[in-house]
Amino acid sequence: MLRAALRSVLARKVRLLLTGIAILLGVSFMSGSYVLTDTMASAFDELIETGYADIDVLVRRENAFTAQTSVLEERDPMPESVLGTVETVPGVARAVGDVVGFAQIVNPDTGDVIGGFGPPTFAASWSDLAGFTIQSGAAPQGDNEVAIDSGTAETNDIAVGDRIQILFEGPPAEFEVVGVATYGEGGSVFGATYALFDLSTAQQVLGREEQLDAISVVGEEGEPGPALAERIAQELPDDIEAVPASTVVTEQQDQIGQNLGFVRTAFLVFAFVALFVGAFIIFNTFAITVTQRTRELALFRALGATGRQVMGSVVIEAVVVGLVSSAVGVLAGIGLAIGLKGLLSAIGVDLPASGTVVQLRTVVVSILVGTIVTAIAAIVPARRAARIAPVEALREAQDRPGRSLRFRLVSGVVVLALGIAPLLYGLFGRPDDALQLVGIGVALTFIGVAMLTPLIARPIAGAIGAPVRALGVPGKLARENSMRNPRRTAATASALMIGLGLVVFVAVFGASAKASTTVVLERTLRSDFIVTSPTFTGFSVAAADEVRALPDVSTVSEVRQAEAKVQDATVFMTGIDPATFATVSELGIVEGDLTGLEQPNTIAIHEDVADSEGWGIGDPVVVEWPATGKTELEVALIYSENGLVGDWLTSLETYDANVAARLDLFALVKVEDGADLGAIRSDLESALEPYPNVEVQDQAQFREMYATFLNQILNIVTALLLFAVFIALFGVMNTLYLSIYERTRELGLLRAVGLTRRQTRAMVRREAGIIAVMGALLGIVIGIAFGWALQRALEPEGFTELGIPGVQLAIYVAFAALFGWLFAVFPARRAARLNVLEAISYE
Repeated sequence: MLRAALRSVLARKVRLLLTGIAILLGVSFMSGSYVLTDTMASAFDELIETGYADIDVLVRRENAFTAQTSVLEERDPMPESVLGTVETVPGVARAVGDVVGFAQIVNPDTGDVIGGFGPPTFAASWSDLAGFTIQSGAAPQGDNEVAIDSGTAETNDIAVGDRIQILFEGPPAEFEVVGVATYGEGGSVFGATYALFDLSTAQQVLGREEQLDAISVVGEEGEPGPALAERIAQELPDDIEAVPASTVVTEQQDQIGQNLGFVRTAFLVFAFVALFVGAFIIFNTFAITVTQRTRELALFRALGATGRQVMGSVVIEAVVVGLVSSAVGVLAGIGLAIGLKGLLSAIGVDLPASGTVVQLRTVVVSILVGTIVTAIAAIVPARRAARIAPVEALREAQDRPGRSLRFRLVSGVVVLALGIAPLLYGLFGRPDDALQLVGIGVALTFIGVAMLTPLIARPIAGAIGAPVRALGVPGKLARENSMRNPRRTAATASALMIGLGLVVFVAVFGASAKASTTVVLERTLRSDFIVTSPTFTGFSVAAADEVRALPDVSTVSEVRQAEAKVQDATVFMTGIDPATFATVSELGIVEGDLTGLEQPNTIAIHEDVADSEGWGIGDPVVVEWPATGKTELEVALIYSENGLVGDWLTSLETYDANVAARLDLFALVKVEDGADLGAIRSDLESALEPYPNVEVQDQAQFREMYATFLNQILNIVTALLLFAVFIALFGVMNTLYLSIYERTRELGLLRAVGLTRRQTRAMVRREAGIIAVMGALLGIVIGIAFGWALQRALEPEGFTELGIPGVQLAIYVAFAALFGWLFAVFPARRAARLNVLEAISYE
């Protein structure tokens, strides 16, 4: 039976290829995700090691935790006098003070800021201990000089001698480029931009006068880092620590690994979606081939093979297909990762030339998962094969008598209920493992719907095919073929239903988010203009001062945001000016007032937070900040409108006392009554010319900016999900191709009675179109249902509006029909080329 199974696989090479494509594509996505993130992790590790290769100990302020959303560690600076203390410690050969902060370089030719959306933008003090070496020019000296990284210089055609403008947390300034520096062996740090100054200039532009962010220490020869760190720590104040460089390297590598873990997980989710879709195709393929091989398998039974042996032979075929496809998929994934690496380089995120990293784990896990998915998908068809009786060898190769759909109905309803229950509990019950429950619920819901689809496949296919029937004999035959075997039609359409259902879900969620955001902003915004950064990276607080100085501007209210923790949960804390915020925005005050927030160490919370935690006015809330640690704040205000500012508010005074980086997220501007808005906007734009990283928007433009940003994220998600749709379309092609063998005699008879080659091709392509549209419509229905459920679950968070993008959904259906038609070209040509006489005599 083993030899028979292997010969069966090798005898049907085209079927092997078409079946394996679905698994190959899914596995390539999985292995590519591993290879890309492993390569990036290796490159980051190398860069971090380069940055600390020449130092033994790092002296720095202690911090409570490292914020996930900040590119700079949130640590308060230390007095510069600490440097003198460190230099006197026995065993210290050299100690260098460092400062680092936010900066954006302005392209001198275009006037646009460089970077800001993606790789970070830094300003730092020049040090030969930090991994940089001067490639051309000289190191910066004096308050008018700067060196920049070679990646930024080459990409933006900046040379030594050019004058450039640089934006900081404070006022912008202009400098002469006196040097171009490389980092390690490469020119760029993953596309990050670096502006390097001498220490005194860096302290001035970053607001660190007489302060340092860190001290890099080189020990005397033979002095071990841990021992030197312990000796230095004994001379430092309690809130300043001395850490061996090896510990700092490990910390930063672990942090990068954790962040890349999120990226890897996100990619793997899409890979599993692709494999999930591929499993439906595998199931359908083996279900068809088992039916086509009824006589062959029955002969095995007649010759003495047991049902278990027959079942094993089909599973072995699946394992062979899975192994081969997964192995090729791993190779394709490596190529995919190399291509993505090149794409990252093209958009400015350069990886060091450290080579592509392919771990054994990547190969083993990818092949194992692909093979297991294939084997599991083939189990039901294999069990069906095991039940074939020896008497079947006496019958023609044809569909076996259709079994009752009663069992399908009962089992489908059970599986659907098992899917809906965790899905709803994960969305509305708010358990700790909500994401896992939702994922399980979605998968089971899709399986349940797919199991029930044969019950409605015939009438749906008939309704969709009604217009096609009017196109002549090919259309009529296509409609009848799609209705003939509802199980097969449903299985083929289900794969497309899953992929497109998730795409529609994202579209509905996006439309709901945009509609809800528009409603919230229309209800809460009172300002005439908003000064904001189009890259959402924050901008200098000095920009707001420029706006305040303009005539006819009555109010400027700044808004800042940073990461904090409350009861060990990460939250985003928003800083506002209580004296001005009510003029420019509506908070929906439930209890308390904004004047209470003007007091030191107070906090405002959203009413949902207050209700869930049982907090009221005057209650203490312990907030943990990355830089300053735990602070007890008193609840001074409870509000209901969180769409603009989130669930947690403090005054700017409290915010600035606990957050090291002070950048405005946006500034709300109110003008005097009766003022000319057009003229004032022109004045605003003129006043903000020194800040090319900000722009002036009215309310409509502000809402559109949020919608555009959301669209960019959703477009990426949609593009990744369309990969699964692409796999599902291969399933349509696979099903049609296999069904041609089953219908060989039928096609021969049709050709014999006058059906032309052209009509045969049209019949197959129209049948594919009917199946594709059926899968698309089912996907739209289930996608809208998922989108509605998520919108209802997030309604307390501000997602009050359900948005259904009708035009977009119609386009999806049209494209499904078009691509279903295109993917049917190959099987249609195969059907048209059948030899009539051989087809008629086919058994």
